[in-house]
Amino acid sequence: MFHYLFPRQNKMRMLGLALQIYQKSGFRRLAQKLRVTRLFGKNLSQMERIIPDASYKGVIEQLGTTVIPAKGEKVARVGMFRGCVMDVLFTKTNLNIVRLLSEAGFEVVIPPGQNCCGALHAHSGEMDQARILAVNNIAAFRAANVDYIVSNAGGCGALLSEYDHLLHDDPQWAEVSEWFASRVKDVSLILLEKGRVPEFAAWPGEKITYQDSCHLRNVMRSSAAPRQLMKRIKNVQFVELPQSDQCCGSAGIYNLVHPDMAAQILDHKMENVRKTDAQYLLTSNPGCLLQLKLGIERADLTDKIQAVHIVDFLYERMPK
Repeated sequence: MFHYLFPRQNKMRMLGLALQIYQKSGFRRLAQKLRVTRLFGKNLSQMERIIPDASYKGVIEQLGTTVIPAKGEKVARVGMFRGCVMDVLFTKTNLNIVRLLSEAGFEVVIPPGQNCCGALHAHSGEMDQARILAVNNIAAFRAANVDYIVSNAGGCGALLSEYDHLLHDDPQWAEVSEWFASRVKDVSLILLEKGRVPEFAAWPGEKITYQDSCHLRNVMRSSAAPRQLMKRIKNVQFVELPQSDQCCGSAGIYNLVHPDMAAQILDHKMENVRKTDAQYLLTSNPGCLLQLKLGIERADLTDKIQAVHIVDFLYERMPK
């Protein structure tokens, strides 16, 4: 998977096609009805139920272009990092980040030569492969002549911002990796720092809370920006989640290699979520988002709260 799936966009799209067929053809409902998924264990069975609708058409394929102009006066030219899992399972979020950035005055470029960030490889000690992926990404965004590189995934953004450390011993790439790492921004932060933040308005009575991405908070140091954006939404009530700075149990691939311990961490997290009485649980990382969706399923809260990426929540509450 590390060498022949995640780094290759065409194979990720084929995986998206296979998942899409499984989800849309009736096989998924049949497998759940017959409880076939339980053969793979309780954790994977629960995870299968919360996987979002997959797509074999990524953000570039759906937009039909790699350059999206700014609305109004351009404030900067940004390169969007689309990711590997993000572009298959969260294509809608990738589309929404492009639209949101464009509305905020950014010209958005999606370099087609980019690949997986390498975070999953680095987490697992596959450092040589992570460096190869880093070099490819640096070359793609450098050629796109962008002012900033924007991420909407805390886990990806954390490694992207440390490419200079990853390549500091490489005489060919050390200097240009510093250029790259210094320009990586989380979408919430660049909207606040450089963009014309659109007006957001929630439906009256909406209550939201927020779970930090550990990578976004501890590596990218961007825990304040998402909260500032959420507090700008009219009519919304923001409730701080108790112990929001503590991990949800996703932690890269921790929930896959240590599912029992990750489940204990998650169940404790959901106890705090329940205390907020919020209708929406927002986060800024796809791994966290999947883990929180799993937590809602495990805690039997599916009729009371939804886990949503902050980009989707903001875009859907922006006047169209």
